[in-house]
Amino acid sequence: MSVFRSRPALRWLVPSAAAVAVIGGGAAAGTIVASADPALPERSAAQLLVDLQGADPAGFSGTVVQSTDLGLPGVAGLLKNIEGGGLTSLVSGSNTARVWYASDDKVRLALLGTDGETDVIRNAGDVWIWKSSDNTGTHVTLPEDIEEKAAAEKKALPSGVPSTPQEAADAALSAIDGTTKVTTTGAAEVAGRDAYELVLSPRDANSLIGQVRLAIDAAEHIPLRVDVYAKNATKPAVRVAFEQVSFTVPDAQQFTFNPPPGAKVEEVKPSSDELEQHAKQDGAKQDGAKPADVAGSEDVTMVGEGWTSILSAKLPEDAPSLESAAAEAGKEGKDGEAIAGLLETLPKVSGEWGSGRLLSGSLFTVLLTDDGRVFAGAVTPEALYAVA
Repeated sequence: MSVFRSRPALRWLVPSAAAVAVIGGGAAAGTIVASADPALPERSAAQLLVDLQGADPAGFSGTVVQSTDLGLPGVAGLLKNIEGGGLTSLVSGSNTARVWYASDDKVRLALLGTDGETDVIRNAGDVWIWKSSDNTGTHVTLPEDIEEKAAAEKKALPSGVPSTPQEAADAALSAIDGTTKVTTTGAAEVAGRDAYELVLSPRDANSLIGQVRLAIDAAEHIPLRVDVYAKNATKPAVRVAFEQVSFTVPDAQQFTFNPPPGAKVEEVKPSSDELEQHAKQDGAKQDGAKPADVAGSEDVTMVGEGWTSILSAKLPEDAPSLESAAAEAGKEGKDGEAIAGLLETLPKVSGEWGSGRLLSGSLFTVLLTDDGRVFAGAVTPEALYAVA
């Protein structure tokens, strides 16, 4: 069970989300080394995992900055021409967000961009998604019984849920396999706060990921920073960190939203059954269900395990070839031309497995074959060729 699963509040922490997304099912541990700076009491890796699971801040607010450099300058340049350039920061650049948390049903996230602000606000039974750039939003009215169902789920804990910190530590360690080495490097300081640092590194040399470093607040036990390093790199390819954070409970006014005059608002009122079904689907994905379809692909499977697992998919028989897709995209206006240009920039590769094009970054590699197969993973091109 994920150490974040039992604390829905932590899902609003961008550093936590980044860690889960990057580590995924591959995060496990081998040798545990406990060490700490003299300014902080020693904490073992197992103790820090329990700290994360038990983190329950009364409230906080802060500024989170995400920076990325995936080693794809050519791709980043082309993405500037697609949808106003909003995709560029996913491969090279930065994003800034403000976050406020007062309880599970009082949360606000504001993504700050050059062309405006996008807000997601939960205030009890109301959820707002707002874009200032075009003065549009969605207002979701949650069912009245949603909180009752959530409370009932919390009471009906599975028999396997640990009841003491020691049991939680044992459960965390029993779920560990040998694909990852986990160490503690001592203390760090993030946004002016003391933190412990965990380092996760793959044992398999074929992984492009060198390390994932998590800085965990020494007092509140939430992740303050996550750094993802490519192999042999001295600077992180991805960093998500609090630039400023306060653990004072935000004022209730932060969660009150009134649309400005002339706003276009879509009203949505889902039933509790619809929300429950959606939650089950999300849970199935987190528990390692079959990967989602890749652009309608068939036969989606995972090859290998841990950090070097490879996604393998087969596009539908009627899917166009890469050349045809590029040609068709070029007819679809400015965005289409940019997409066509992106496909054309991918180098052609070939081997006993056939031929295709390769997208290779510092943390991942994607192989698109001419016969409609797709392979992707945090591995070298040679690893993809071996399974193609």
